[in-house]
Amino acid sequence: MDFDKLYLDGGYTAPLSEAYIEVEDPADLSIIARVPRSGPEDVDRAIESAVRGYHIWQNTDPAERREAVAAMVEYLVGAYSEIAPILARELGCTERFALKGHLEIYTPAMRGFLADHEALSTVEHRDGYDVYLRPLGVVAALTPWNYPFGQIVRKVIPALLAGNSVILKPSKSAPLTAYFWAEAASAANLPAGVFTLLPGKGSEVGNLLAKDPRVDAISFTGSTDGGKGVGALGLTSTTKRILLEMGGKSPGLFLPGIDEEKKRKYAKSLLDTLYLNVGQTCSAHSRMLVPAAEKESYERILKDLTDEYTFGNPKDPDTRVGVLNGKDQFEKVRRYVKLGIEEGAKVLLGEVPTFNGRDYAVDPVIFTDVDNHMTIARDEIFGPVLCLIPYDDVDDAVQIANDTIYGLSAMVFGPDDEEALAAAAKIRAGQVIVGDGTRSQNAPFGGFKESGIGREGAEEGLREFYEIQTVFYPKKQ
Repeated sequence: MDFDKLYLDGGYTAPLSEAYIEVEDPADLSIIARVPRSGPEDVDRAIESAVRGYHIWQNTDPAERREAVAAMVEYLVGAYSEIAPILARELGCTERFALKGHLEIYTPAMRGFLADHEALSTVEHRDGYDVYLRPLGVVAALTPWNYPFGQIVRKVIPALLAGNSVILKPSKSAPLTAYFWAEAASAANLPAGVFTLLPGKGSEVGNLLAKDPRVDAISFTGSTDGGKGVGALGLTSTTKRILLEMGGKSPGLFLPGIDEEKKRKYAKSLLDTLYLNVGQTCSAHSRMLVPAAEKESYERILKDLTDEYTFGNPKDPDTRVGVLNGKDQFEKVRRYVKLGIEEGAKVLLGEVPTFNGRDYAVDPVIFTDVDNHMTIARDEIFGPVLCLIPYDDVDDAVQIANDTIYGLSAMVFGPDDEEALAAAAKIRAGQVIVGDGTRSQNAPFGGFKESGIGREGAEEGLREFYEIQTVFYPKKQ
């Protein structure tokens, strides 16, 4: 696979920039590969190619487009055993988690998009006019490092199905998995220019794509600050469709009166969202809200459950949870843990991370007696750091849950489903998991407030990549 090249005009080609980005394995600090650091000339020819590809692809029969995208999906599913080791190395997780938690989990979502597209009517006949769904045009997909396969699924597949051409700009920290998408496009014989892979730095490539009037839409996933910056460029330099999936500081609300067995079960569900990807998940439920009178029982449960998660180097066969993605992320987590102690939060479990010189491993940290106004309860840390926040009554708990700039996800647990559902209805978040409900990747995903604009996944995510056109009939003579 040609990691040192761009995928442009239906094939691999050398970058004009002649500059490269080294990709580090955070589990042993070795350099795995290098990818192009695309420059302005590379961006320009990528856009030119995508414009040409769009004019072909938009006029391709929708069933034929779907057949080609289905071929991409089947290629990717068949390549999971090859993708998993590369994804694991560039991200820092175990190969098992790469396969189960980053690849296989998205198979239903990919096939779901195909089914949604087949069922979708792109024209609605009304009295005197028709309403059509038309492709947006050239879509720039800017994806993050924390889910280097799944975030591509949510952008590239629906955008292609809708008839758009796509320029994929993966994160510079984990760009290698994206090359399998170029292989899939080639295997499916997509017309030249329909899919382009353009690695590089977000502040360079992403900004150029956002400002260029030939790019019709930006679909971005990343930090809230990054999304605001890209969105501002897309709306001030030109006016284009902006889709943003950004940060979160998601609450897990435990109502009073839950029995001990369910407390353990529900607490484990919350910890899975926080621990399994080393906290590097935008929808991780890092604020755990519990009744003040029951705080000590939850503290015992959390300490006990945390022992079930073996953190460490992903190359160790006994490790379940791998390492942070890089030095910057390690230093960020370290800084927030120190800040939490300085702010007066009590450390229930863990300590300030120290660099061992071999990898970016961290152990989980649980703070208790956290005030929701503390920085550790307000900022997205992106590490395995949990804030245990006591509350007085349910109204107080709902207020705390909503007291955040974010609104991406939430969990609500109660002694019975009726109480939990009633509380869930008051939470301002794009997704709410109630009780033992299971989150699906084949469902609409996105947030309220500063967690984003638009939705990804399912039919709602597919519709984001269409423009609406109204056509009025000529009067009959």
